[in-house]
Amino acid sequence: MASGNEKQRVGVGVAVVIGRETPTGREVLLVQRRYHGAGSWSTVGGYIDPGESPEASCRREALEETGVAISEPMFACVTNDIHDDGKHNVTLWFTADALNPAAELRVSEESLAAGWFAWDALPEPIYRSFGNYLAGPTWPAVAERRRRMSGRS
Repeated sequence: MASGNEKQRVGVGVAVVIGRETPTGREVLLVQRRYHGAGSWSTVGGYIDPGESPEASCRREALEETGVAISEPMFACVTNDIHDDGKHNVTLWFTADALNPAAELRVSEESLAAGWFAWDALPEPIYRSFGNYLAGPTWPAVAERRRRMSGRS
C-alpha cells in the first residue's frame, strides 16, 4: 500500500488462456508462479509494456514464460483483481491456440513449473486472477464466455 501522499496505482496486464487439442480433449497451458501468489497456478500473463498492444503483450509473455508461440489472441473478458496483500490489477483476458503445441516447455525465472492440464483436472491452488476468470466476476459474464468457448450457440 502507498504511504503519505503517494497514490497507489492499479496495474493493467494481460493473461492468455493458451489451449491445445489432444486425443483425450482440450488442454490449457498453466504456469506455477514463483513470486506474487507463489506456488499458485495461472495462465501466462503479465503487465503491458509502454507502447505495446495487449495482443503483442500476450504473444511476448507466452514466448518469454514458456517458449510457446500462439495464434492471434482473441479478447475474452476483463477481471478486476484485488489480492489479499492489497495489490490491485485489472486483467485483460485473451484466448489463443498454441502454434507449437508439442514444443518442450521452458520455465522462466518468474515460474516454478509449467504444464498442460485438462480443464477438469486443474492443479491447485489457483491464482486469484485466474480464479476470477474461471468463476467471476468478469465482464462479460462467465456464463456467456463459457457458452462461446464451448462452441454452443
